[in-house]
Amino acid sequence: MKINKKLKLVSNLFDVDKIEKAKTRAGYGKGLLEAGEKNEKIVALCADLTESTNTHFFAEKFPERFVELGVAEQNLATIASGMAAAGKIVFMSSYAVFSPGRNNEQIRTTISYNSWGAEESKEINVKVVGSHAGISVGPDGATHQALEDIALMRTHPGMTVVAPADVHEAKRATMELAERPGPAYLRLGRANYAVFTTEKTPFEVGKAYVITEGKDVTIVACGPLVYKALLAAKELEEEGIKAEVINSHTIKPLDGETIEASVRKTGAIVTAEEHNILGGMGSAVSEYLSQHYPVPQEFIGTRDRFGESGEPDELFGVFEMDVEHIVKRSKMVIGRKKK
Repeated sequence: MKINKKLKLVSNLFDVDKIEKAKTRAGYGKGLLEAGEKNEKIVALCADLTESTNTHFFAEKFPERFVELGVAEQNLATIASGMAAAGKIVFMSSYAVFSPGRNNEQIRTTISYNSWGAEESKEINVKVVGSHAGISVGPDGATHQALEDIALMRTHPGMTVVAPADVHEAKRATMELAERPGPAYLRLGRANYAVFTTEKTPFEVGKAYVITEGKDVTIVACGPLVYKALLAAKELEEEGIKAEVINSHTIKPLDGETIEASVRKTGAIVTAEEHNILGGMGSAVSEYLSQHYPVPQEFIGTRDRFGESGEPDELFGVFEMDVEHIVKRSKMVIGRKKK
């Protein structure tokens, strides 16, 4: 398999048993601390989940720039908007099912709407950080598994949406979003995910990265499914199928040009995300390609249903988000190409 060496990925990329694993929220915590050290305008707000979201690193170092608001996500968004209007760069953190789940209207009206069309200096500079997203929340069960947060946030005009694939990307995304004006949503997970990038791996919000070169099928993934897509591509190669894997950590703005260039070679695409297939990253890709270069597409994600309780790896299997099903969908979509 031809790996893009410019990405400087880990040397033991396919050693599943030994590859390091870490939480993306840990990357957020470190990134927020480092960003806060560089810019005193950065403040952090939380809704009674300071340690769970890893915001405590920032809170301990900068107690005068941290506010614990309690279980009040609607207030979290409204207060964040007010502080941003006064010139602060605000990171507001909670579980994704509560923020942007419970407080979507406050985010929409006080943050997104007030930013929309405004001069850059007057945009509401709030970064909504949704942790414990997706089914890998695991035993917490369906009520705590946010599977609609990407869909909610990508419909807000002007909202940037990022779902990093591992701990390094989460840190880089946090630091870059701190320097970008305007509202953004950063999606994080609870579980340990494979750390396949390094501190030297390029990262830029809004840019997708081609990890493996292929000619038979394109697999576009975000979040923890990027690594599973790589494992699937390895299995496909053993059967003579060459898959081009793309890490699309930024869902909005989508790097449609990179994806289009790939499908012009492969003629088929599979999208993989830890989210409902309705309105998520796969939908964003479909919207783009339908207008620029339509090709057969298969979707990996939950299918118009809520999650259920279980261990993360069990749930990835139950909801057909594992390597086996990425391989299966890849073969299906190849079969749908025009002869």
